[in-house]
Amino acid sequence: MAPGRVLKRLVLGRKMRSDRLGETLLPKKLALPIFASDALSSVAYAPDEIFLTLGLAGGALALTASWKIALLVVLVMVVVVASYRQNVHAYPSGGGDYEVANANLGPRAGLTVASALLVDYVLTVAVSISSGVQNASTAMSFVRGHEAEVAVLLIVLLAAMNLRGVRESGMAFAVPTYLFMLTVAAMAVTGLVRRASGTLPMAESAAFELRPEPGYEALGGLAMAFLLLRAFSSGCAALTGVEAISNGVPAFREPKSRNAATTLLLMGGIAIAMLLSMILLARWTGVRFAEDPATQLTRDGVPVGDGYVQETVMGQVSQSVFSGFQPGVVLVSVVTGIILVLAANTAFNGFPVLASILARDGYLPRQLHTRGDRLAFSNGILFLAGAAIALVVIYDAEVTRLIQLYIVGVFVSFTLSQIGMIRHWNRVLAGSPDPAEVGRIHRSRVINLVGAIMSGTVLVVVLLTKFVHGAGFAVAAMAVLFVLMIGIRRHYARVADEIAVREDDVRGYILPSRVHAVVLVSKIHKPAIRALAYARATRPTTLEALTVSVDTAETRALQEEWDRRDIPVPLTVLDSPYREITNPVVTYVKQIRRDSPRDLVVVFVPQYVLGRWYEQLLHNQSALRLKTRLLFEPGVMISAVPWQLRSAEGQEELFDDAPPTVGSVRMGQG
Repeated sequence: MAPGRVLKRLVLGRKMRSDRLGETLLPKKLALPIFASDALSSVAYAPDEIFLTLGLAGGALALTASWKIALLVVLVMVVVVASYRQNVHAYPSGGGDYEVANANLGPRAGLTVASALLVDYVLTVAVSISSGVQNASTAMSFVRGHEAEVAVLLIVLLAAMNLRGVRESGMAFAVPTYLFMLTVAAMAVTGLVRRASGTLPMAESAAFELRPEPGYEALGGLAMAFLLLRAFSSGCAALTGVEAISNGVPAFREPKSRNAATTLLLMGGIAIAMLLSMILLARWTGVRFAEDPATQLTRDGVPVGDGYVQETVMGQVSQSVFSGFQPGVVLVSVVTGIILVLAANTAFNGFPVLASILARDGYLPRQLHTRGDRLAFSNGILFLAGAAIALVVIYDAEVTRLIQLYIVGVFVSFTLSQIGMIRHWNRVLAGSPDPAEVGRIHRSRVINLVGAIMSGTVLVVVLLTKFVHGAGFAVAAMAVLFVLMIGIRRHYARVADEIAVREDDVRGYILPSRVHAVVLVSKIHKPAIRALAYARATRPTTLEALTVSVDTAETRALQEEWDRRDIPVPLTVLDSPYREITNPVVTYVKQIRRDSPRDLVVVFVPQYVLGRWYEQLLHNQSALRLKTRLLFEPGVMISAVPWQLRSAEGQEELFDDAPPTVGSVRMGQG
């Protein structure tokens, strides 16, 4: 087996038959870590964003308003989870928000949702991986200064794991995800007990004074309200990942909708408990978190300076809760870093499925619709990894900068899908449903109505408060993707219309008057002899060999050898004073077409097949260039006649090793 194939099998594992797709379906215990890791892991960075934004006005506001902001985020989470439970029952096919919007609001709304989700999935990978590296640096100081390189490596590893298949990646991610839940629960319980017993120490940063940023010293009522709304919009990063379950319903075991709804409920409850516990612990320990710690944090009126390293909110809380027990601090740091890396797996499961559905509908390249060797959507996984790596490199894996682009897309999809669900229930009610179901339908419609109002309000807040801070770039990316998908759909529609077979085409198809066969020859060797034999076997009207003279001596030797062997095919020589090969052949073929427009020209191109990639460097690609040029000529067909060299291992031998004789095509048993 070729080295490339060996490496591919080592990375991906053995191929899986299509009829084994059912074996990849997930039980709830594996679906939870796969689809919920994004929402659960947000507890590691959502508190940072709340405290960071409130800290612009000073430390007092962060301590007094943080829990209120958290309660508002929790309220939105409850409404969104309840709304999406309706989605997974009504639309279990895996299209999620795209399918809901497309079916109820029209293709343009569906494309808006799709572009928003695709952008958000890319940002999910970039933010989660970057945040994971940042949190892990608390316990692994050697990571500091190399965050971008480590993040890129982790994205590559995560993509490789997902290429092996959903089920295998789920089993690999289950243990770290459940360990993260237990670790945060242990930290919350320990902190609560120590708080009740009066032994909970303050965070190291609690000894500092958090100064307001310039311009935030004395905020008026409107400015303060705007700052609180901005903190709320940043905290809503905790809601990312909720939509992934509605996109991944087909990956669940039967009954799919019920299992997906149950997993959604479990995810919402656990995420809410973890977020509230982290905010309360940060408040109880007096955590100070600044956008510019070197100047905002002071001790006795003196700034701490650039030498101070600001840990994440979770890192500071763990150091207080587990003071005197360093293994606990290390465990929180390591597990949090791992879960944030694995949280990107939510996007690796959602993006390829959505891209496949869009490709099926003609909005994305069709290569994204096909499954790979392990029944995963391999092309979608690779595309997502590449886009996320580009973002990490551009933003140097800085979470504070990346987070500003975040959550716009997810709330666009939230809002439009909930509006679509309202129209869905209206249609169901108009269709004279079972009287016993009317009450349930009304309740579902109310839930989706509240969800639409709530998510729409959050979307407006996010756009108003974060647009100039980076969200505008995300909106621009969505717009570009929207236009691009419309262009792809139009291209596929135009191609389909051009190649469609109509009744008149079948009955009135005009056969060519004659067939001119042209065999390209550079010298007399086995590939050329085989091409001549094959061309003669097709019985064309006329047949000639064609060579381009770039060296007079070589051309004369070819002509003499041709005559000596008495090859029964005329040889035509084209002069090429500028040593070009492609243009003289194309010009000659065009001339045949001009002289006989109704005739067909078939160009036979002999070529030998190389088995090793590096051997390609030793041979020119004139045959490939020539075939590419001729493809654009109407009325011209190209027939490649291969000759497999011994290095082309794994290729079936279509011809005997012995040289064929001109005038016959000698087939082997292959």
